[in-house]
Amino acid sequence: MTAFTGEFVGTAILIILGDGVVANVLLNKTNGFNSGWIVITTGWAMAVFTAVLVSAPSSHAHLNPAVTIALACAGKFSWSLVPEYILAQMLGAMLGAFIVWIAYKQHFDATDNVANKLAVFCTGPAIRNPLYNLATEIIGTFVFVVAVLHIIAPSDVLGSVSALPVAFVVFGVGLSLGGPTGYAINPARDLGPRIMHAILPIKNKGTSDWKHSWIPVFGPIIGAVIAALLFR
Repeated sequence: MTAFTGEFVGTAILIILGDGVVANVLLNKTNGFNSGWIVITTGWAMAVFTAVLVSAPSSHAHLNPAVTIALACAGKFSWSLVPEYILAQMLGAMLGAFIVWIAYKQHFDATDNVANKLAVFCTGPAIRNPLYNLATEIIGTFVFVVAVLHIIAPSDVLGSVSALPVAFVVFGVGLSLGGPTGYAINPARDLGPRIMHAILPIKNKGTSDWKHSWIPVFGPIIGAVIAALLFR
């Protein structure tokens, strides 16, 4: 695969498995209904593991605009490639969200809770306070990116052997810092599926909460840049 295809496919897999586990837990009449936060955080960790494993050989598995920008800030990635990578990540995230909707279409139809439907696609605050919500995303992404930069230190790129340690970092961030905002720590992971929520014909879906949407975009980028500058 080319780097663009690797990022596109890898991010699509990330969202298929990540949003998929949320759908399994939150939507009515699934086999995993109401199985809880541990299932969601474990599912997201495994989503990261699988996506990194698949895309690392071709694109070094950024899968996240915050990671791409952080690596560029740290001098480990060319700024000229940043737009291409972010475009691939956004398109992959949108495709992944579409596939989750197809897989769980009957369960979306059977669910009346509009907040749960939205949560399948994107994150939201447990207590709505833009300042604290932004701070939480900055902190979570800072921890994630600092860990990633240390994981790749020997080679300056994410390889297949990085899949498991990166997955464990995401698992830890989710368990420890996911409560306030749902730990987006990835602008594409949140914005791409949120766009799909807005345009897909989901039965009684409610709003896409655009008032919150800037926080899981700018919070991760700010946290990633701080991590990269301190690391450098």
